[in-house]
Amino acid sequence: MAESLTKVRAERFEVRATADSHFGWIRTRLSVERTMMSWLRTATALIGFGFAIVQYLNHLEKIPGARPAFFPTAPEYLGLALISCGILALAISIWQYRWSLRYLRSGSFSAIAAAEEDRMQTPVLAVAILLILVGLFAFLAVLFRLT
Repeated sequence: MAESLTKVRAERFEVRATADSHFGWIRTRLSVERTMMSWLRTATALIGFGFAIVQYLNHLEKIPGARPAFFPTAPEYLGLALISCGILALAISIWQYRWSLRYLRSGSFSAIAAAEEDRMQTPVLAVAILLILVGLFAFLAVLFRLT
């Protein structure tokens, strides 16, 4: 019984290096790139909105005749939380991206990929790392202004 189940599983995931499977592999690889770019857009929005809300609400307090805030540090804490979520989302997305690429190049998929390890490099990882640095800068700018 266990032997037949193992045989069914092996047949189910049999990988054949054909043109169709290679182009399917490329489509999957490009979908990993699109997913990473979606994470980048989301993290950019979180970091940008976190920083913008701090700036906007701080300038709003300086308007003559404006009522003082009930919690004066709330905008900074909200901004720090949003910026932190953006940085965390980037860190998780980089981990997921690298794991997915390793999986797509491992085992029986390597025959379908028909590519060397260093080929098909995209700048998405460099942009993610750069955005983490921007997020850390924004976080520190808000944090040190808070204290």
